[in-house]
Amino acid sequence: MDEKINLPIVNEEGCFEIRLESIGGLGANLCGKLLGELGASYLGLNASSFSSYGSEKRGSPVKAFIRWCEPDKEIRISSPVEKPHILGLFHEALAGKLPVTAGVWEETKIVINSPDPPNDLRERLELYGGSIYAVDALKIAMESKSRVNMVMLGAVVKAAGFIPLERAYDLVRDTIGKKYPALLERNLEGVKRGYEAAGEEYFAPDGRYEKVPYKEAENQWGYKNAPYGGVNTRYGSTVSNDLSASREGYIPLFIQDRCINCGLCDSTCPDMVFRFEKGEYRGKEAMVNKGLDYHHCKGCLRCVDVCPVNALVQGIEREHPDKKWFVRNKDLIVDHLEFEDAGANSWVTSDSYLEERRIDGGLV
Repeated sequence: MDEKINLPIVNEEGCFEIRLESIGGLGANLCGKLLGELGASYLGLNASSFSSYGSEKRGSPVKAFIRWCEPDKEIRISSPVEKPHILGLFHEALAGKLPVTAGVWEETKIVINSPDPPNDLRERLELYGGSIYAVDALKIAMESKSRVNMVMLGAVVKAAGFIPLERAYDLVRDTIGKKYPALLERNLEGVKRGYEAAGEEYFAPDGRYEKVPYKEAENQWGYKNAPYGGVNTRYGSTVSNDLSASREGYIPLFIQDRCINCGLCDSTCPDMVFRFEKGEYRGKEAMVNKGLDYHHCKGCLRCVDVCPVNALVQGIEREHPDKKWFVRNKDLIVDHLEFEDAGANSWVTSDSYLEERRIDGGLV
């Protein structure tokens, strides 16, 4: 290190704290580890980092917690970060269902993976206040052939305001570069573009939105109140089971003119999202496919694989904000759900999907 890094702000424990909110597969766990190493090995600080997640699979919620403090002070806490100085939202749609913005205050810098302007994001997420850095990490990752976590790493470094960009480059060279040397330049490009794209817009608390206190997630069912025998009384899709936040960027697109109403999509769907109703097909009475409920679709694309006539094709969710064949669950009697406010913030791999063949806006 050429110079000593001083933390511009700390909490009552003497720590500068970062929390990352994401879903499995976006690399938030790795990004958290890198930020911990950045503080300890490249900024001369004491640092700790750890993650919290359930099943290790794509689409499940993930949190990463990072703490930095001055080198002469020990970090004696290992609890989740409740009041972050920097909050990184890797997947915007989580905000509708999980309290990912909890603990945000006027000094928090929120880095959001989104193509939308900060003003819209503040309203949509009902943020109490703070600075918003909107970065279209998905687009940058695809263009640079990098990954979303590398772009977000650059944006977090920019939001911190006291980290030299070259230190982040050194970190990536010494870690990612050694393991994947062929991808080093792409990852450095992702960090650079994330840093450059992160522009600050500050929102002072104006009384419109209240602070959201941080609290640990609690399941409605536990060992004290679960049904005897472990019986699941709500099988398949339920009115409370929002799977939209677990999608990874791809959704099935329904082309009804091609559909032969064979029912293979319905039989293979693990979440029973398709709606078949009595109707007419080829002049005869039949059960006709009316569409699917995207609230309960997790984007597994089994229906696309099994459809014999390409009536279901793979689409990029971000390209289809208004889904033509969206049929709400017949048991979903409310007109509006909280998670609809956030909208889709889908992601795809950064491989060039544009080279694939398309039908009616979808991929086959």
